[in-house]
Amino acid sequence: MKIKPLFRLVALGAVLLSVSCNSEKSDARWRLWYDKPAEVFIETLVMGNGQQGAIIYGGVERERIDLNDMTLWSGEPVDVNVDTLAAKEGLAPVREALVREDYATANRLQQRLQGSFSEFYLPMGSLLIDFDKGGDVSNYSRELDISKALSKVSYSADNTEYTRTYFVSYPDKAMVVELKAEGEQPMNGVLSFDSKLRYTTRSEQDMLVAEGYAPYHISYHRAVSWDESRGMRFTTMIKPVEVDGQVVSQDGKLQLKDCRRVVLLLTAATSFNGFDKDPAKEGVDPTAIAAERMASAERHSFKQLRKRHTEDFASFFDRVDLQLGAVSEVSPLPTDERLKAMTAGAEDNNLEMLYFQFGRYLMISASRTEGVPMNLQGIWNDNLTAPWHSNYTVNINTEENYWPAEVLNLSELHEPLLSFIGNIAQTGKHSARNYYNCGGWVTCHNSDIWAMTNPVGEFWGDPSWACWPMGGAWLSTHLWEHYQFTLDKEFLAERGYPLLKGAAEFCLDWLVEDKNGNLITSPATSPENYFRTPDGYAGPTAYGTTCDLAIIRECLSATASAAEVLGVDEELQKRIADVMVRLYPYQIGHKGNLQEWYYDWEDPEPLHRHQSHLIGLFPGSHITPEKTPDLAAASARSLELRGDKATGWSTGWRVNLWARLLDGDHAHRIYRMLLTYVDDGRTQYATGGGTYPNLLDAHPPFQIDGNFGGISGVAEMLLQSHHGSVDLLPALPTAWSEGSYRGLRARGAFEVDLEWSAGRVTGGKILSLQGQACVVRAKSPFKLSGVEATLQGDYYVAEIQTEKGGIYKINGIK
Repeated sequence: MKIKPLFRLVALGAVLLSVSCNSEKSDARWRLWYDKPAEVFIETLVMGNGQQGAIIYGGVERERIDLNDMTLWSGEPVDVNVDTLAAKEGLAPVREALVREDYATANRLQQRLQGSFSEFYLPMGSLLIDFDKGGDVSNYSRELDISKALSKVSYSADNTEYTRTYFVSYPDKAMVVELKAEGEQPMNGVLSFDSKLRYTTRSEQDMLVAEGYAPYHISYHRAVSWDESRGMRFTTMIKPVEVDGQVVSQDGKLQLKDCRRVVLLLTAATSFNGFDKDPAKEGVDPTAIAAERMASAERHSFKQLRKRHTEDFASFFDRVDLQLGAVSEVSPLPTDERLKAMTAGAEDNNLEMLYFQFGRYLMISASRTEGVPMNLQGIWNDNLTAPWHSNYTVNINTEENYWPAEVLNLSELHEPLLSFIGNIAQTGKHSARNYYNCGGWVTCHNSDIWAMTNPVGEFWGDPSWACWPMGGAWLSTHLWEHYQFTLDKEFLAERGYPLLKGAAEFCLDWLVEDKNGNLITSPATSPENYFRTPDGYAGPTAYGTTCDLAIIRECLSATASAAEVLGVDEELQKRIADVMVRLYPYQIGHKGNLQEWYYDWEDPEPLHRHQSHLIGLFPGSHITPEKTPDLAAASARSLELRGDKATGWSTGWRVNLWARLLDGDHAHRIYRMLLTYVDDGRTQYATGGGTYPNLLDAHPPFQIDGNFGGISGVAEMLLQSHHGSVDLLPALPTAWSEGSYRGLRARGAFEVDLEWSAGRVTGGKILSLQGQACVVRAKSPFKLSGVEATLQGDYYVAEIQTEKGGIYKINGIK
């Protein structure tokens, strides 16, 4: 069988136009499309409803849809009472070795402060549809409309037009697939289910049912442990409805006979019942839940299901619009060809916009399950033993996943992470006591759905990635960010502040004095990096690393600010104020860089992917070009020494860092580098990151964090609000000298629409969500609700008192 591509250029434009005309109010800017089926994961189209995930290949003779549920993991609840006497007794010798500057001994001894590794996020299985072989295929098209979360495959064969429409509905907790054949030939094929987990299938009442279970443990070295009486349970149900033809059940499969149209409903569930509940003994009944969802979905027609789905999805997606550069016609090339062209140097602002909105699409599709945030791969994983367990890596990646949640008007989708922080605080108080003799709560380098918080490594792991107790303090800052954007005082009082306080208490207990009376952390690492001492020793274990102290500054500052807002814990506020002035200060190295280590040591790997010592610049806010110009300049020098080329997630982070340094052109250059075409999905560091054909982030391999880091960086170029004012176009690139956006959020609970031309603000409006005073700044003159901005230093500044729900117009002044 041959698959003929659609006509290119002129003819292709006509094809795209016809597709648009057949879609209801579609916007060509927000469509991914391809002229051939996917052969590997990095070419697929991904969909989801915030818990269920689908990976769609769009094959002609075989359609393969890989299925995920973000609650399907290996493992069981963690043992919070694990015997860690060795760890407790081992902390003092590590610190003693560091006092002697014996870094090799300290590094070796620190391995005693380790525990088990995290569990693995797992694939549920695959829906396979094997169609009878037909003739040659022409006019093949595979697309995804991210504004509606609708995917479509269409092609011609044997004088018949075949189409498939796919969506995963949040309101109805089901995946829906419509199969149609219009012309001479009907559809004939077989539906089946397969899985890498242990399962059985049966067909009943024209429905395919698969039930199975996950391993109760997978080791770091990929040894898989199965026991039918242990581990997570799962159920998948697939039912044809609205059948124009015949469906026959046989041998655990469903056969389609002479069908002109079939709608497939797919529901699924797991036995997950909470991070502290045994999924086999205390779990919910996944079969009952899947059946209930199926019965509910069946009550609606395909048109009703689609309408309910698109309205729900649009309630999030339509909050934000973006136009970068002059309005231009969308390229007629397939998305992967556009990505290749941009990599070769072509200009395509529409692709930069598509990538931005695709990131928002991913978050809406993957982050709607309380207590279960997006993992390294969001919710889309087809591997039994995925790279890095597809877990929560909290030395950057989990945080980066949620950087854009508030500013890009998806605050509700921050909730899975915020509620997960409540889970890890419960297990983390045991890890703080058992491993570090500290109060409060802690989370280290990795976690999983079971809220694991201990340092990993199993007594052999390299401390550069195994021994790092600052994950909880970093994650806790998301609670304060959520408050700053929403001013939800009830959330802060009932949930945010108690968790912040616990993270701060750990930090306060963990600090020790250095030889000069400064407060430092000991032992300390800078995530996954090494230093080299003047005598040639290279290692990761030291004290007083810049990363640790930056996170502690952010955590303590947020905690004190929250206490002040709530009018509580005056003594804690005073203690924090006293500690803050005693923290070992930032140091500028002999190269003009911000030092990563306590001493001005060399980097064995100068181009390292992590830049954890710059957390105070972003996502933190205590380093700024205005308030700390020397530290900002040193941060810029550190970035220059690191170079621009990095892994995908690191590239995304660097977009934000350069934007915070107000260098829009450099931030944009890094953003363009993030859109480098990558077609190799294997794990590798040296080649640098980029973007796969399906626009997912290439670490490589696939990690979703780079998608979110990149679009957060776009927002930082266009709007900043971390230092008490709403700054319009703070780091606008030359390439985006004109444009507009709608619906971005700013701290202080404001929503901003803006238009600009020739780099100058021309118009816009601000919606006040809580009625706070609003200070607005821009580099060009403007009026805010009739108040003309005055020039103060480098910025035009206007301030007004707002009312809750009030809308305040922005007018540019020529």
